[in-house]
Amino acid sequence: MKPLTPTGPAEMTLNIISGRWKFLILYYLYRGTRRFSELRRSIPGVTQKMLTQQLREMERDGLIRRKVYAQIPPRVEYSLTTLGRSLHPILNAMCDWGKKHGAQLISRLSASHETDPQERPLALSENALKRPLP
Repeated sequence: MKPLTPTGPAEMTLNIISGRWKFLILYYLYRGTRRFSELRRSIPGVTQKMLTQQLREMERDGLIRRKVYAQIPPRVEYSLTTLGRSLHPILNAMCDWGKKHGAQLISRLSASHETDPQERPLALSENALKRPLP
């Protein structure tokens, strides 16, 4: 986990939402409370360890709430806090920007990847640009 030592408000916001899976976690939690297994199935490619780490960071930062039910097998549910919900306009703005400029970015990344094989392109797809936040 990286320490939170922002030098300004924008950097603080980026520190809170940075992480490969945090955006997708927020995306699914905007739709409602989810169990760990539901989140894991919804986010292809995330490992159990990484999902656990990202959820712990988000809980630590006050973005999500973790509720454990005392039953066998244990049931854990995650939901957004008021602070987590307040990120909705920011994430929507990011989606809007991606929709507006995504095709241009994909084309530039594809072109640079062809000329410089060492440069790793971002994992962007046309479908990723079209999915709105709930």
